[in-house]
Amino acid sequence: MSSSFPPPRIADPYVPMPAPVVDEAAPQQRQLSRWRRPVRATWIVRTVAVACIAWCAALVGVYVGARVERNDQVGTHHVSTQAPVVGGPRDPALAGGIDVASVTAALRPSVVSVSSDVSDADFTGEGVGTGVVLTADGQILTNAHVVAGATTVRVRLDGERDPRPATVVAADADNDLALLQVDVDGLSPATLADPSSVRVGDDVIAIGFALDLDGDASVTRGIVSALDRTLITNTGALDGLIQTDAAISSGNSGGPLVNAAGEVIGIDTAIARGDATNTATNIGFAISMGQVLPEIDVLRAQAGGGSRDPGFLGVGLEDRTDGGQGAVVTDISPDSPAAVAGLEAGDIVVEVDGLKVDGTGGVIGAIRGHQPGDDVQVTVERNGDPLTVDVTLAERPPTTG
Repeated sequence: MSSSFPPPRIADPYVPMPAPVVDEAAPQQRQLSRWRRPVRATWIVRTVAVACIAWCAALVGVYVGARVERNDQVGTHHVSTQAPVVGGPRDPALAGGIDVASVTAALRPSVVSVSSDVSDADFTGEGVGTGVVLTADGQILTNAHVVAGATTVRVRLDGERDPRPATVVAADADNDLALLQVDVDGLSPATLADPSSVRVGDDVIAIGFALDLDGDASVTRGIVSALDRTLITNTGALDGLIQTDAAISSGNSGGPLVNAAGEVIGIDTAIARGDATNTATNIGFAISMGQVLPEIDVLRAQAGGGSRDPGFLGVGLEDRTDGGQGAVVTDISPDSPAAVAGLEAGDIVVEVDGLKVDGTGGVIGAIRGHQPGDDVQVTVERNGDPLTVDVTLAERPPTTG
């Protein structure tokens, strides 16, 4: 399967290098990632895999499931059990627009800089992203890719000059979220928005440490451009994403997308990019609170020694090429839940548990949110007729060969 549009790019942690001689009139859009120190050429190649998610433009024969990865840097400090602050139902006053200055002033104490060191035998480097304060006792939410492979993580709080050491207590690469913990009390938790309160057209701002520029976090303004987007990644898919035209740059990763009430509606994570034949302008993506809120509980359980085994359906998928919605089943794993339920190659998956599926990413994202033993309903079109089957998900079989 091929795609007519280039894959989106993760909003990388910012990784600067010694300043080159640059023509001030030259375009700067390709200078979002630079290194702070001389490194081997392999570092640049490895970083694409370590610091960025390699977004896939095509998915052929992908078997649906997920893998939750725990970061190697598991800490020994306490894991906060304080509940995140969640806002109420939508306030009609939000339709009146956003007071950028007031919202920024209210949110700034809840936005932190996250810096990390990444080092092994082949490369060494340093990156910067953004985090959101979840609890007063030092729990912080950021993107998993901000701290992927990090040997050391630091957090600089609002109003402080020096960073504090932080521990990655849990990370989920599939959902691109991680929890950090710093030993400090009295922080200002951000208010997370009710997932049902977000609408297309809402005014929003993005706050984050774009390009690791000197001083405070950068603020950009835009709107909610679309809801429930799905992007395929090398570990699965991110679903339920918010699309926005608020500018998101390297260093914004893990930062908040904020509504007019000062509530965090999403965690900034990726940007679309253009190429020689396609243009992408102001297309960014944030992980919605509908995905974030349950994931916080998963990460806390993981940090406390629990585990989250991914559900397995057992189908190969590809996107439709006729302009229609849904995902085409290309093959069925023998003795898999899909085989037991009677799914067949050629079926077009259009819904999972009553939720519409636009393409392969939607199926992957829907199944990824379940665990072995969960019962799900899968609706397909077979020879033009709808068919709904009940499927009990299983554990992913071990990889052989």
